[in-house]
Amino acid sequence: MNKAELVDRVAQACGLSRKDAYQVLDALFATDPRCGVIANALEAGEKVQITGFGTFQLRERKARAGRDPRTGEAIAIPAARVPAFSAGKSLKERFTT
Repeated sequence: MNKAELVDRVAQACGLSRKDAYQVLDALFATDPRCGVIANALEAGEKVQITGFGTFQLRERKARAGRDPRTGEAIAIPAARVPAFSAGKSLKERFTT
């Protein structure tokens, strides 16, 4: 499903216009600092927990050694903060048999 299809489904499920649904999704998921609620919360060091669905948070990735796939040369990969999502219990249970 792409963003346009998600907008259509949210609009239909909530009785919103496509424009309103698009604005809601943009406000939640945009990476633009002016409106991306989730990205802005992560940037501020907050964890975004949606009960029953999951949690968005930043994780620290340690520096490590790697290899350039073209040359085989050893390279240093620096430490980084990366966004991560962990599925909540209810979401996991829905797909576990």
